Amino acid sequence: MKQKHLNKIKGIATELYGPARAQKFLTALKDLLRTHQSFSTPGNPIRKELDETDIALICYGDNFRSTDISHLQSLKTFLDEHLAGLISLVHLLPFYPYSSDDGFAVIDYKKVNPDFGDWTDIEDIHQNFELIFDAVVNHISAKSPWLQEYLNGNPDYSDFFIDTDPAIDLSEVARARVHSLLTRFEKAGKPVYLWTTFSDDQVDLNYQNPRVLLEIIDVLLFYASQGARIIRLDAIGHIWKRIGTSCLSLKETHQIVQLFHLVMEIAYPDVLLLSETNVPFRENLSYFGNGQNEVQMVYQFALPGLVLYCLYQANATVLMNWLRTIPLAPGKCLYLNVLATHDGIGVRPLEGILSDTEIAAIADNIAQTGGYTSSKKTAGGSLSPYELNSTYYSALATFQDESLNIKKYLASQAILLSLAGLPAIYIHSLFGTENDFDGVRATGQKRSINRRKFDLSEIREILSNSENRMTKIFFAYQKMIKIRRQQRAFHPKGPQKVIPITSEVFSILRSSPDNLESIFVLINMTPEILPVTLPENIFESKNKICNLLTDSLFQIREEIELSPYEVLWLKEQK
Repeated sequence: MKQKHLNKIKGIATELYGPARAQKFLTALKDLLRTHQSFSTPGNPIRKELDETDIALICYGDNFRSTDISHLQSLKTFLDEHLAGLISLVHLLPFYPYSSDDGFAVIDYKKVNPDFGDWTDIEDIHQNFELIFDAVVNHISAKSPWLQEYLNGNPDYSDFFIDTDPAIDLSEVARARVHSLLTRFEKAGKPVYLWTTFSDDQVDLNYQNPRVLLEIIDVLLFYASQGARIIRLDAIGHIWKRIGTSCLSLKETHQIVQLFHLVMEIAYPDVLLLSETNVPFRENLSYFGNGQNEVQMVYQFALPGLVLYCLYQANATVLMNWLRTIPLAPGKCLYLNVLATHDGIGVRPLEGILSDTEIAAIADNIAQTGGYTSSKKTAGGSLSPYELNSTYYSALATFQDESLNIKKYLASQAILLSLAGLPAIYIHSLFGTENDFDGVRATGQKRSINRRKFDLSEIREILSNSENRMTKIFFAYQKMIKIRRQQRAFHPKGPQKVIPITSEVFSILRSSPDNLESIFVLINMTPEILPVTLPENIFESKNKICNLLTDSLFQIREEIELSPYEVLWLKEQK
């Protein structure tokens, strides 16, 4: 084991738990790490660093269903048939046994939901794709054995959960929901009020008990042993509670993330950690730590709302100005770029970038296309927008002309594929799936609007019809991905520079890390034809330049017309 890492772990544990409990924690951790030594021997090759060929797909284990094979086998069939050689990473949303929240109320961290399949099915997907697993570490299902043992008075599970006097003022706690923060349970015949940040079926774990931290580290190591390339730390900002504070992104939370990082460096040094924190942009960046000691990846959660706003306004200024403010991801860290996920479009990441009026304008547009706004309770007890619920296609489908809606939608996805960082595409974004109102009615949950499940035969039939809107989007998306993966200038760590031309055009210059290749990205954000003149100083020589998406050639000084929502990826012809 790496002694310097263990020394750092001991220092963090001592701050969290005091010397005596820290020493006991360290002894147990060493025993745990020894069980994983065989996985981190020099004979195991380190996986390559992520590059321009890497794109992630976000999906549920049961997004595709079939009557004769498991859901995970159906997913593998779809991936192998349509995305092999295009998508390199598959983010499997929680595929464990669960009781609610589409997987995020986990009953058992180490089992595969039998309705989905088994670990062999996960291994089969891993044959052709790297994997991203969710670690739902803030809370566990109220149906979990851990909670049942606690409620039954098993001393091994004492202090696994947070029993709090309901008379205490908890109004400062940052919330994403409007239900009561504490939920009443019966423990050995007596009432206890347990902390439940997200729902009464999702009971928060007590990290002030070092045994809980050990159990979660064991889970993270298990996921790494099962092939996870990236582990997503769900709702990580909430894990440490200190009454009288927001209980969000506290110092102790960052210390635990640092401890996770050190453990992975010892046992699985090529496994990356990804923080999931639905917070304002600058606070989100804090999870990079010093660039070497916390997570290696953070979400760009401000991006979905900003792209929507700019396409609604037919003006790229706000998005371009924001991109100017984004610091380079430090060291080997990366941004994870998303436009849609299984959750809604977060509002909090837009704080400090858009005004309340501008955020309300996004919500109004989404409401006009059938979407919803979910609210949270503020410290003062009032409600404010927290999340916007819609598929990304429906949020942008504001025209009667379907072909124009498709072009507008693909322009948004081209922005995602053009930015520095690793792009992650939600499964429904590949097809431009429309709002699932039947799903909302069936579950009573607004988030179900963006969580439709397909029969495998159904999606095959859709993609066999070239005139189908979803098929047009899917194959246009495939084409963009194919071209992107061949361009070193789209390396996730390559430089990114905003080059303003006109407010109606999104325009950035991407370059390879060695600055030997560049691509000038131009995207018309309007439904109008726009004449633009290409800047002379973008490329060093006076050679012709090619739009990689169409193979058409341009002169640098030439005025060109951008058709509605047209995307250009311009590269010098050598």
